[in-house]
Formats: sequence, structure tokens, C-alpha cells
Amino acid sequence: MNAKRNILSVGAAVVALLGATLATAPDASAESKYGCAFPRVCFYKTGADFDARQPTASYKDLTSSFQVLGPRARGSHKAVNTRNDDGAIIKFGNRPAPVCMKPNTVWTFGPNVVTHIRIVDSPTC
Repeated sequence: MNAKRNILSVGAAVVALLGATLATAPDASAESKYGCAFPRVCFYKTGADFDARQPTASYKDLTSSFQVLGPRARGSHKAVNTRNDDGAIIKFGNRPAPVCMKPNTVWTFGPNVVTHIRIVDSPTC
């Protein structure tokens, strides 16, 4: 009888351990591109940040108006949009027209000084 109880106890412990492991497993659908976790638009202040896959800032919320970029994103060298269905409208301090950063794209801003972002529920902005 004790042997049967011990086997049941060990079995229950194994089931509990497996349940805890499954409950803490990472989301299989989450992906990272250039160090930018899904679903975000990440900014890289320098080319070295991009090469090291270390975003200096990221944004993820759909917004009804533009967000002013903070100091870790403003004037960035590059940006990555890891979102699958949402575009990001990007404004510049030295360029009159904004641009649409489509889903799953990488942008190099060059001499343009990025200043604002608005993530929208449309792949074409």
C-alpha cells in the first residue's frame, strides 16, 4: 500500500512540475527582429546600436495622435517596425512630409531628424 501511495505522490509531483513548466513557457508567436520584440516599432540612435541589435527606444501602442519621441528615439539613425498589420507614421523636424513605415520594415533616416510617431491600425497608414 505504501509503494502505491509513493508512486501516486511521485506521479502527482511530475504532473505539477510539467504544468508549471508549460505555464511559464514563452509565447511561441513572439518574434524579435534586429533585437526589436514583436509588436513594436524600435529606434536605434546609431548604426552601432542597430548592428548590436540593441534598440534605444520602442513604441507599441496604437494612438489617435502623434507621440513626441523621447531623447532615446529622437534623431535616431534607424527604426524597425516588427508589427504584422500596423503601419507607423513618422514625422521629421527637418522634412515637411511624414512617411509611412509599413509593417515588417527597416528604415534608415539619413539626414532626416525623426521627431514623432503614430502607430495606426492600417498597413498603408
